[in-house]
Amino acid sequence: MFSCNNKKNHAIDFYYWRSNFSINQTEKDYADSLKSEKLYVRFFDVDHVKNVRKPIGVIRNFKVNSTFKKYIPTVFITNQTFQNATEVDVNNLAVNVYQLINEIAKSGELLDYKTIQIDCDWTKNTQKNYFTFLRELEKVSKKEVSVTLRLHQVKFKDREGIPPVNHLVLMCYSTENPTDNSTKNSILDLEIAKDYLQNINDYPKTFDVALPIFSWAILTNHLGQKKIINGMGIDDLDLSRLEQINETTFRVKDEYFLKGFYLSKNFTIKIEQISPELLEETRTYLDKKIKKDFRLIYYHLDEQFLKQYKTTQLL
Repeated sequence: MFSCNNKKNHAIDFYYWRSNFSINQTEKDYADSLKSEKLYVRFFDVDHVKNVRKPIGVIRNFKVNSTFKKYIPTVFITNQTFQNATEVDVNNLAVNVYQLINEIAKSGELLDYKTIQIDCDWTKNTQKNYFTFLRELEKVSKKEVSVTLRLHQVKFKDREGIPPVNHLVLMCYSTENPTDNSTKNSILDLEIAKDYLQNINDYPKTFDVALPIFSWAILTNHLGQKKIINGMGIDDLDLSRLEQINETTFRVKDEYFLKGFYLSKNFTIKIEQISPELLEETRTYLDKKIKKDFRLIYYHLDEQFLKQYKTTQLL
């Protein structure tokens, strides 16, 4: 009872990371029940391909509706986009990114947005170019620029730098590389996260916190090559064709197709998902550890993930 009575109440927001914009009734019901006000919508990615910095995966059919009060255009930019870039390249990128954001926003009737979020896993080597980009984007857009903050960027803040913006979102997931041969949950291992966040209260800026509710399968073939199948959970598996190795890993006994992916005999499948218990344990840790107030942002708004949780388990 003591634990329940001292649980912090956080405003709940969501990311939207699908390429076709469509919020169904179940997703709307969750958002309404949780009184969510903000939706961070991934508009497009930017990558450096064949010496060209260009948008990829541009969202389709974006249109604002009454489900959320605020929509925040969000852009994922690969770290390699900033490698070996000149100042002119970086400044042009800021202009081009804002122009495309604005085109999508206007076509989707998002006319009064005040914030843009940039998601980039920058490193020490790209810090200068990335931070220059953020300043230029804020200048050309005249909007507040928000950025995501990875766990390693917290732990090694002196090496990787503090972004020159006022709003950040700490991504409390992706604790390991999913292609490593590890028995841990690469989406979120709380003990690893604790190590990265041991000095979180020394971080000089305020931030909100993003938590994962997504899942995936890591498929390994007979050569040890790995492929990630997004949106896959244990309930999607045909257990009659599989031999269970441990709680999360299975070996294929009889070849079959799984969501369009061919599974040959002796392939292995590792399912990684976030249980309600792990989510609760992580929130409890963050509430005790972080001294500042923060909003919670779930990644991401999708019925296939939401249905794993009661709305009360997301509060």
